[in-house]
Amino acid sequence: MNKPVLHNYFRSSTSYRVRIALEMKGIDYDYEALHLRHGEHRGQAYLSINPQGLVPALVWTDGTMVAQSLAIMEFLEEMVPDPGLLPPDPAGRARVRMLSQMIGCDIHPLNNLRVLGALRERFGADDAAVGDWFRHWVAETFRPMEAMLAGSPQTGTFCHGERPGMADICLVAQVTNNKRFDVDMAPYPTMRRIHEACMALEPFGKAAPPNQPDAE
Repeated sequence: MNKPVLHNYFRSSTSYRVRIALEMKGIDYDYEALHLRHGEHRGQAYLSINPQGLVPALVWTDGTMVAQSLAIMEFLEEMVPDPGLLPPDPAGRARVRMLSQMIGCDIHPLNNLRVLGALRERFGADDAAVGDWFRHWVAETFRPMEAMLAGSPQTGTFCHGERPGMADICLVAQVTNNKRFDVDMAPYPTMRRIHEACMALEPFGKAAPPNQPDAE
């Protein structure tokens, strides 16, 4: 049987999310690297697969293409339900989706490569200004997210209970990205603890950017 194909870039936090999910579910896949800084995602070969030209994109065994990391993780959850990335109860699933979307919808769209590039190219932002922008938008979400995690009895070793899931995946990928921009994690002790618990697990380390075949 054909294996799924993941079109991704080693440093992309959204690609990292999907790699973790695939590893957690034990899904063997083919790794197709696209170097974003070389513009390979804008080539016609990739645009014929994903017209949006963004990574990641997953091509399933039957040829189905799914883009957008949150949608890909939801797809994987339906195709390979065990182990689950979401809790079994509706309120728990909503909470995990909420935490995931705080990172996936409130931080990442403002801090991804094309937005940071536009700040430089269109508005003349230098490295210091870009770094300030990145850290500002991380803090705008991490402050309330830390309070929500620290104050909830539903938070356990991981974001929701004692098993890692979609919210932990998003958190780990974001924290990894934060390191490139010197984000101070001291104000977020609960998130630091969860991150450390995740990184002690094989799927998170195996999927990490430095361990990918295209890592520089």
